[in-house]
Amino acid sequence: MSHSLGAMPEAARDALEEFADAWATRGVRAWGDRWWMMSLEIGDVIAPILGAPRGSVVMLPNVTTAEAVVMSSFEYARPRNRILIVEGEFPSVRYVYDRLARRFGAEIVTVTHDALLESIDERTQLVPISHVFFESSFMIDVQAVSRRCRDAGATLVLDVFQSAGIVPVKLQEWDVPIAAGGVLKWLCGGPGGSFLYVDPKLRPKLEPSFTGWMAHAEPFHFESPPMRFRDDALRFALGTPPIPALYAAREGPRIVAEAGVESIREKSLRQTRRMIELADARGFELHTPRDENRRGGSVSMRIAHGREVSLELNASDIVCDFRPASGIRFSPHFYTTDEEIDDAFAAIDDILRSGRWKRHESKRPIVT
Repeated sequence: MSHSLGAMPEAARDALEEFADAWATRGVRAWGDRWWMMSLEIGDVIAPILGAPRGSVVMLPNVTTAEAVVMSSFEYARPRNRILIVEGEFPSVRYVYDRLARRFGAEIVTVTHDALLESIDERTQLVPISHVFFESSFMIDVQAVSRRCRDAGATLVLDVFQSAGIVPVKLQEWDVPIAAGGVLKWLCGGPGGSFLYVDPKLRPKLEPSFTGWMAHAEPFHFESPPMRFRDDALRFALGTPPIPALYAAREGPRIVAEAGVESIREKSLRQTRRMIELADARGFELHTPRDENRRGGSVSMRIAHGREVSLELNASDIVCDFRPASGIRFSPHFYTTDEEIDDAFAAIDDILRSGRWKRHESKRPIVT
């Protein structure tokens, strides 16, 4: 099952060999051959999965970096100096906004999801929020948040890391101005391949202060400041990109696009529905929405000795992860069979019945 690292496409091995061959045979000339524009080339592979136009997505090393670029692109003069953070956001995103807010004079306001819409007002500058929350797999109503942000003059920054590739994403249709995400999980693209989308109409209005030479209009002129920004999506690039990660990031999204996210979503709902039934039959406490309109691709459940059970499952090659607040998380993807789901729950039964979980009592938790 897919979690913090989706399955590796066989073509990704070939892509990394392609990188190695280019480095070995072309050397520094590889930059001019192709590498220089790969951040946009791979962005164009991902853009259709996001419901975004070609040329609107740039690759960055991780979402934390992407969010820092976004935050540095805005002013935070009163009264519009608030950034609304919803409880349950991924900690790395919260860390970067919290620390940078102190530098930029922004005010972080943390709200519950139920209070989000009413909290967006004329004081709100940014609303960075996950499409699907990482612990609970709760999926927000993007269009409702987008409408409220527009009405109040705030800017929505949608994190699609937990949704792109398993749930249909329609950034232009939903009128989302900015979105970030990564290929690590559902897009099966490996580490180091994250992306940033900025609506082309908004792009020329933003000048990030967290920037680098790749964003310069004439990078090989090696000019001193002030910065002159590019007009394309590389306006939000930084320094030299991680080229091997870009090669690896290419193949998974191609496979997902070929399979079709709508078809993947249909299968995902069927399999997560089955997992909920199996969890209910065992009396496990569900930490994931039952409403299919509000459920992403994962199912989290609290069970007795959850951390130890998760360690035993992984030792048995049944891939899952554990989160202290939500318990064991399973994330079936398009390559997960129904039999594997049934086998996973049968394994949980055996681990609890036999007491095999006890062998992990003294071990530190695995961070995944």
